[in-house]
Amino acid sequence: MDIRLVKGSDYNAISPLINEWWGGRQMSDMLPKLFFVHFNETSYTAEINGEIVGFLIGFLSQSHSDEAYIHFVGVHPGYRKNNIGKKLYNEFFNVVKENGRNIVRCVTSPVNKVSIAYHIKMGFEIEEGNKEVDGVSVFANYDGPNQDRVLFAKKLD
Repeated sequence: MDIRLVKGSDYNAISPLINEWWGGRQMSDMLPKLFFVHFNETSYTAEINGEIVGFLIGFLSQSHSDEAYIHFVGVHPGYRKNNIGKKLYNEFFNVVKENGRNIVRCVTSPVNKVSIAYHIKMGFEIEEGNKEVDGVSVFANYDGPNQDRVLFAKKLD
């Protein structure tokens, strides 16, 4: 498996895969091309034999000098459980540390139980929200009306 920095042209390959990889959920609008153009020094693709099997879009916070943020991560359903996500996260963690940052944040929907479990397994902690959904602390209306979100933070060594 090869991991490399994303390029602007990767948008055309990855965007059509997003809804498919998310089981038909309409998610592609959450990842516009600007992320591939403006955050390509902190975002990665994973390829096997030239096929994109995973990606991570992240950036260094412009507002908080000790933080970074993971915006979107995907792994091809046929390649899950092969540590692709873990390798992508570790690449991001390395660039975060190289840039003097020590906190990584990310957000997911409370309906995405797989994402919640994965982030906990990767050492992220759920931030204390103002509401509970299915036993998970969430921030009510975080992304607008009825758009509750689970917020995570991970401190890097």
